[in-house]
Amino acid sequence: MFDYVKGKITNKTYPYCTVECNNVGYMALTNMRTYNEIGNTDDDVILYLKLIHKEDNMMLCGFKSRQDRIIFDILTSVSGIGVKAAFALLDEFETSDLVNAVIEEDFKLISKTKGIGPKMAQKIVLELKDKLTKVNITSEIMVAKSENSKVSSQTISQVQTVLQSLGYTSKEYKSAIEKSISKVNKDDDQELLKEALTLLSVF
Repeated sequence: MFDYVKGKITNKTYPYCTVECNNVGYMALTNMRTYNEIGNTDDDVILYLKLIHKEDNMMLCGFKSRQDRIIFDILTSVSGIGVKAAFALLDEFETSDLVNAVIEEDFKLISKTKGIGPKMAQKIVLELKDKLTKVNITSEIMVAKSENSKVSSQTISQVQTVLQSLGYTSKEYKSAIEKSISKVNKDDDQELLKEALTLLSVF
């Protein structure tokens, strides 16, 4: 199983990027945003990988961040959403905006993505909302916050649940939330989630 490859970009021809590591070239299929942001030929890069295995084909998909790969995995768990549609959604939305659109059941916003019609957008909301908001947290994580913080315990709990459903460990999301609380000036779960995801994207 591949996790990531760290090396030098030896070739870029959209939508493919080849990264050489220890004299082995890993050619990965990428979405437009990843392709544009990872750098140019001869630049050093870390590319997070996902192996797609179909009956008649195998391919590597490459992502700039582990966070994008997590969202890709979640999106492709929806029946009818393949690599092309998942890439289109990753190009259209930042992670926090897409998660918030699902939680808020804003299928009209999601349907603005090229190739995603209203019916498919509703299906994405229907299949993913429970997954993002109803994860069983076996042990409550008490996140420390200052007395002056405007963020409520309920908001912290909601954001914890979403981050856990995205595959982050309790250590990862606890640290991210604690650091984010001081940067959020209102009791808003979307703002706290966006700030936490920004921090997690660089871990």
